[in-house]
Amino acid sequence: MGLVLGAGGVVGQAYHAGVLAMLEHDYGWDPRTADVIVGTSAGAITGSLLRVGIPASELAAWTVRAPLSTEGQLLNELVGTEVPELDPLRPLHMVRRLPAPPGWGVVRHAVTRPTRFRPLVAGIARLAPGQRDIAEQLGMLRKVEGHSWPARDLWICTVRRDDGRRVVFGRPGSPDAPLHRAIAASCALPGYFAPVRIGDHEYVDGGTHSPTNAAVVWERDLELVIVVSPMSGHATVPTDVYGATRWRAARLARREVQALRDRGTSVVVFRPGRAEHEVMGNDLLARGRIHEIVQQTFLSAGAYAARPEVRGALAAYGARH
Repeated sequence: MGLVLGAGGVVGQAYHAGVLAMLEHDYGWDPRTADVIVGTSAGAITGSLLRVGIPASELAAWTVRAPLSTEGQLLNELVGTEVPELDPLRPLHMVRRLPAPPGWGVVRHAVTRPTRFRPLVAGIARLAPGQRDIAEQLGMLRKVEGHSWPARDLWICTVRRDDGRRVVFGRPGSPDAPLHRAIAASCALPGYFAPVRIGDHEYVDGGTHSPTNAAVVWERDLELVIVVSPMSGHATVPTDVYGATRWRAARLARREVQALRDRGTSVVVFRPGRAEHEVMGNDLLARGRIHEIVQQTFLSAGAYAARPEVRGALAAYGARH
């Protein structure tokens, strides 16, 4: 069984918390037991916390600043109680500065693998670096520095800046990387945070390639994949940059999910509806409505999971475990 946790910033983490807490509470399923967890950006943080032993219910409690159980106290040890405020996300400001010109890596990728080359991804990856150091902005990344890669599969998605190619740290055959650096790289939103150097290369947010990256589990022989895609939008005609971003995220997620289903894998997808979008807003880094996001997500995800076809997929897996 696989768990895919998509990008989405601070509000995306709150969305993860609501969905995973619902699955744990209503279905008795422990996300920590997934055979493989794929994390992108915010999902890299959530997935890493699950893999070091934090229960989904404690992630939700910590997110809304509720009391933690003894088991959940590890969160305070890893993350601390003070979470820094991040400057508002202003997409137009991020693209205002001149990007770095295409390097040899981009040209080589375009020539040698034209069917896999994605100009938009390469262009976003080359945006002028932000001035914020992700490791400094997110204290949790410093706290997990002492933790090695977990024994159970944790795949963290990033994009290599010099050629725009996706790199999945933790997957067999991928470059070696300290866990905390891989998480930082996956969260390094181009134009907002500075790229993260690992070895000889710089890496940026894995959401640049795909907000979910569900396609990477295609190579695994999985019976069920649960995809949590905070950035996907409900069906509507995009009227602004935020709507366009959600539309693209939903489109990529649908394509990846369909590829999994075509090979016979059962897939359950959780994505925000209108009610969640109303409380999530457009600033992915805003913390002002975290409580409402977790609460609304818990309720809406529960209603979605209660649909016969979804409940059947979840129950079939639970009955065997």
